Amino acid sequence: MTADESRLRNIGAMGENVGAIYSQLWQELAWLYRIWAEYVALFGTKESRVTLLNDAAPAFTRIVQDSLWEGVILHIARLTDPPKSMGKPNLSIRTLEDAVTDPVLKAKISAAIIQVQLASEFCRDWRNRHLAHRDLDLALKRGAEPLEPASRVKVNQALSGLSDVLNVLTRHYFDSTTIFDLDVRVGGGAGGAMSLLYFIDMGMEMERTRKEHLRSGSFDPTDYRPRDL
Repeated sequence: MTADESRLRNIGAMGENVGAIYSQLWQELAWLYRIWAEYVALFGTKESRVTLLNDAAPAFTRIVQDSLWEGVILHIARLTDPPKSMGKPNLSIRTLEDAVTDPVLKAKISAAIIQVQLASEFCRDWRNRHLAHRDLDLALKRGAEPLEPASRVKVNQALSGLSDVLNVLTRHYFDSTTIFDLDVRVGGGAGGAMSLLYFIDMGMEMERTRKEHLRSGSFDPTDYRPRDL
């Protein structure tokens, strides 16, 4: 189904408000898992991949690593935010909790949300004191509480908690669940990080060959042709 078709199906089963909120949260979480899969493929699978990236472009690699990591942390924090901030409604799993009226279903969602709130607390600490805002004492290292420890394991736990919340509704209405972490399990999606790694590896191999040609004095003029990238 397309996103629009899925949204209409969800609204038909869950009602206008719950179905619309659930549908958008599903899209947000699916995209977040895709980003996380690319991060894990690049930086959380093999040391040789990190070495390859650093050999090719160390400064850019650091920027990409930090940007992907911080983006995932911020996204998890957003999806676990209160239903309102500064009087304005947020799209979050807690908004979904408020929208559900069935008491039995609401209790199940509330229980799942308690677990993901605990698992994602470190993301809100990072967001509040390091990413969205810069705590002065923390930045200057003058007596502030250290940031909550963060790791790939903790991110996986937070993401799993978010998927558990949405799957409470999926089980109730459709007797099924969504496997959000499929791309993480298989090492990234098509056209993503693995494609990039293969091309970088081929480029680095060509660069080694080019340098060997130069050292041996048997280089080809095409080894040094200018390219307009």
